[in-house]
Amino acid sequence: MANNEMEAAIENTGKAQTTSAKTAGEVVIRLEHLKKSFGSKEVLKDINMELREGENLVVLGRSGTGKSVAIKCMVGMLAQDEGICNVFGQEVKTLSENDLKSLREKIGFLFQSGALYDSMTVRDNLAFPLTRVRKMKDNDEINTLVEEMLENVGLLDAIDKMPADLSGGMRKRIGLARTLIMKPQIMLYDEPTTGLDPITSKEISELILTMRKKYKTSSIIITHDIACAKITADRILVMNDGIFIAEGACNELEHSDDELVRSFFK
Repeated sequence: MANNEMEAAIENTGKAQTTSAKTAGEVVIRLEHLKKSFGSKEVLKDINMELREGENLVVLGRSGTGKSVAIKCMVGMLAQDEGICNVFGQEVKTLSENDLKSLREKIGFLFQSGALYDSMTVRDNLAFPLTRVRKMKDNDEINTLVEEMLENVGLLDAIDKMPADLSGGMRKRIGLARTLIMKPQIMLYDEPTTGLDPITSKEISELILTMRKKYKTSSIIITHDIACAKITADRILVMNDGIFIAEGACNELEHSDDELVRSFFK
């Protein structure tokens, strides 16, 4: 990443925490009374939330509380049992296969692992969605886009490496580059800093801010990493046992009257 972009991300870290959802744009994701069970296990009990255009919304909670299940409903990987899951004004559960495919092209999903294809070089990993989804055939245009995106995440020199040759932090950066190369309007981050050391986690969190600013994305960041939440969040929803128990800015929630909410910030 260019030094001036990294400096801008660091400078804007504090600003991200104070930006109110009220200053953001129109609602792009809306969940109402969302419920999801697996057998007898009720994972999402009654979820209500909105993501607004240009907003970074962090869903903070311990592992196993249903955070990832919620975002999988947003892209149609899972279907809710009850309630509304509305993305860009469309109820995801009712979309046809073609309409769901079109919706997913507007949404970037960064998995915990980065989900790279181990048999492909970094170059081929980034080119894959361009050729498979966008049906692009001009190799020069494809290479230009791949190089531009790798430059954005500071890994142009890794373009011909295999995923096995990359560190965990590098794989996360490449995964982010491959997701953003499709120019999504919404980014869904599933535990983006899991398994990373504190320095690398901070770099990934700052990169999320930089990419939001550059590509004007709206983002949901699922995490149990409070350091990541503090850096990236405009607004935080705290989830516990399948429901949201608190909402607000980081500095508000840190001093909540609710002992359980405060415990997430220790």
